[in-house]
Amino acid sequence: MADRRLQVFHTVARLLSFTKAAETLHMTQPAVTFQVRQLEEYFNTRLFDRTHNRISLTDAGERVFEYADKIFDLYGQMENAVREMTGEISGTLTIGASTTIAEYMLPPLLGDFKAEYPDVSIHLKVSNSDGIVHMVENNTIDLGVIEAPVANKNLVVEECRKDQLVAIAAPNHPLASKKTVKLDELIEYPFICREEGSGTREVVSEYLSHSDGCEVGLNISMELGSPEAVKGAVEANMGVSIVSRATIQKELQLGTLVSVKLDPTPERPFSFVHQKQKFRLRLMETLLEFARDYCDSHDSGEGT
Repeated sequence: MADRRLQVFHTVARLLSFTKAAETLHMTQPAVTFQVRQLEEYFNTRLFDRTHNRISLTDAGERVFEYADKIFDLYGQMENAVREMTGEISGTLTIGASTTIAEYMLPPLLGDFKAEYPDVSIHLKVSNSDGIVHMVENNTIDLGVIEAPVANKNLVVEECRKDQLVAIAAPNHPLASKKTVKLDELIEYPFICREEGSGTREVVSEYLSHSDGCEVGLNISMELGSPEAVKGAVEANMGVSIVSRATIQKELQLGTLVSVKLDPTPERPFSFVHQKQKFRLRLMETLLEFARDYCDSHDSGEGT
């Protein structure tokens, strides 16, 4: 029996989706279906019950999934033990990151890591914070890096660094001449915000709910799906926004945006999130330790 068939089956069974399994394994859906059918032929029984919109494990499928879990657990422990003996750091990890972190924090971190550990292959998936947490919950990524709180108490969440948020405006905007701005002043102007599920959107909403005199709420004129889109709209003087200071360094240097400190200043954590595991892969431990050191050495508010 080919290990590949069992791996494909295990992924489909874990996600209960041929489509999601194909995305996770970087395969086509027909190829995934073929591997599962090969395994069903090997056992001469159905492993999945298929309906129009969903699949579920048969009794035989449940038993195969149970043993597959143990097999891949042992594979991982074996690989971990041998690599500890040889001192080799290699393999593949899949990391998921929210848009802000993927665009502004991870490239230099992963670049430095790759330079030190050239035999490690890292795949990066980008989504908003809600999407990344969902990927961690489904085990489709090994490690998530997000910018919002995590409600699932079954996941391990470790803060990396603090991120400072600031108001931004076009250079000719009335707020551009101010050194600080209170939220009740900011909400007088059209506001450009991120989409629902974005970590930045959640922090702004939380900040708004705890600020005095802001019961009316933001005058949201646009909802956009990336920091770059938000900055572009503000540069065009279509409104103001609140963003991570780490995302606007280039625009501040070029003079296309002005940042104004918020009073009080909102902060949020950039955090690692991953599954609680029976054992920890050495490769993942190495990456986490490297990332911790990187965050410690770069943990400064860019405005200070």
